[in-house]
Amino acid sequence: MLAFNASAALFEDDDARRAILDLRQKVDASQLRTTEELRRGNEENVQLRRSLLDLSNQIESLRSEMAVLRGQNEQLTRGVADVRRLQKDVAQGVEERLRKIEPGKVSMDGREFEAEPAEKQEFEAALANLRKGDFAAAQAAYTAFLKRYPQSGYKSASLFWLANAQYALRDYKTAAGNFHMLATSDPQHPRAPEALLSMANCQVELKDTKAARKTLEELITSFPQSEAASAAKERLVKLK
Repeated sequence: MLAFNASAALFEDDDARRAILDLRQKVDASQLRTTEELRRGNEENVQLRRSLLDLSNQIESLRSEMAVLRGQNEQLTRGVADVRRLQKDVAQGVEERLRKIEPGKVSMDGREFEAEPAEKQEFEAALANLRKGDFAAAQAAYTAFLKRYPQSGYKSASLFWLANAQYALRDYKTAAGNFHMLATSDPQHPRAPEALLSMANCQVELKDTKAARKTLEELITSFPQSEAASAAKERLVKLK
């Protein structure tokens, strides 16, 4: 009975040792697998970090390229804006130069006609002299104007204001001649009746009452509805 028990105990010890050995082998195998998995995991992590680093470098490179492209785009935009501004300035400059040399429409005494910029400027300069009371300068300016622009649309107005400047300078004879020239050369001009009335005033100043009466009568006959004709009638009464 004791021998059997000893044998049974020995058998049980062998089984236990084998079980322990199997268990150790399994544990070792598991540890090896775990170690291998950890090694692979570490390698994968290293590779992943490298990939992330590469990706980060690529992103940074793309950002740099985009910054360069934005800068180039801004330069291009500014360049286009500069070109457009230059084109606009050139166009405006050309237009301004053309305005200085090309005739344009002007209005004077209810009439419209074409006049060169310089022509208009000279007429207005002469008129400015007259308005400020510099009659000698106005006379010189209008005389020069009529010589320079004999066919100007300003001709009749220039004759009228030239004669007024001469009247103010007490050159009544010359003034009367220019008033008469306006009335005969351009009888449809709005200032023709006034020119005849002023002509009569010059003749009165020259003590030529007969000529003054004749001019006033001509004014009343030719322009009966004008304000100048009404004034002429009053002066005829005074001349009697």
